[in-house]
Amino acid sequence: MAYDYLGLVNDVNRRLNEVELTTNNFATATGEYGMIKDAVNASIRYINQHEYEWPYNHVTADETMTAGVVRYAFPTDAKTIDFDSFRIKRNATLGNDTKRVAILSYEEYLNKHVDIEYNTSANRGLPDFVFRAPNQEFGFVKNPDKAYEYVYEYYRLPVDLINTTDVPTVPEQFRYIIVNGAMYFAYMFRGETQESQVVQQRFMEEIKSMRSLYVNRYDYLRSTAITQNTTSVSSFRV
Repeated sequence: MAYDYLGLVNDVNRRLNEVELTTNNFATATGEYGMIKDAVNASIRYINQHEYEWPYNHVTADETMTAGVVRYAFPTDAKTIDFDSFRIKRNATLGNDTKRVAILSYEEYLNKHVDIEYNTSANRGLPDFVFRAPNQEFGFVKNPDKAYEYVYEYYRLPVDLINTTDVPTVPEQFRYIIVNGAMYFAYMFRGETQESQVVQQRFMEEIKSMRSLYVNRYDYLRSTAITQNTTSVSSFRV
C-alpha cells in the first residue's frame, strides 16, 4: 500500500472493517469516510503540534537579495527560523566569498542603522548582519549593493493532506503511529470512548518513542556542533 493520503485512509478503513476507497471515489467520499479522512489529518497534525521542530520539518531556504532592499519576508510556511544559520553564498561573478552573517538585535538596528532604509546610498555593500523585525520580516546590514545569494534554515509548518497522492512529512517508518493516532480520533468521533482511551495510550507512548529517537538525538548532535564552534550561538524564534 502506497504511503500517501489514500493509503493511510485505507489503513484505517481496514482496521474499522470499512470498504477501502479508490482514487475514483476518494474525493467525494463523505459520512464515515469523511470522518476517517479527517482523522488521518488530525493524527498528523497532532504529531507535528506535539513537536514542531521534528528534523523532517527542517528545510533550507535559498534566496537572492535585491540591491537597495533591506527587509525581506519570512516564508509563509515558516514556524521557527534559525537566525544563526544565515550565510551568504560565494559568487565568483559578484566577487564575494561565502560569509556567515552575524545576528543584530532589532533595537540596535533601530538605534544605529535604520537610516539605510531611507538613505539607500548609505552603508551599502556585502551585508555583515541580519536582524529580525517584529512583523514577520528580517533584514540585512549593510544595505546590499548587489543581488547576493543567501541561505538560512527553518522549520516549516506542515499542511493537511488533500489529494490521494499527498505524502505526509512524517517519515514512512512512523506510518503505524499516524494510523494509531487516526484510530484514536476516529473512535473519538464515533463516541467509542473505551476504544479511544486504549489506542490513545498507545499513540502517546509511540510519540514519546519517536521523540526519543528523533528530537533528543538531534538536539545532542546540534549541541555537539555548537560546542565545536568557538562562537556563541543565539537563535530567534518566529
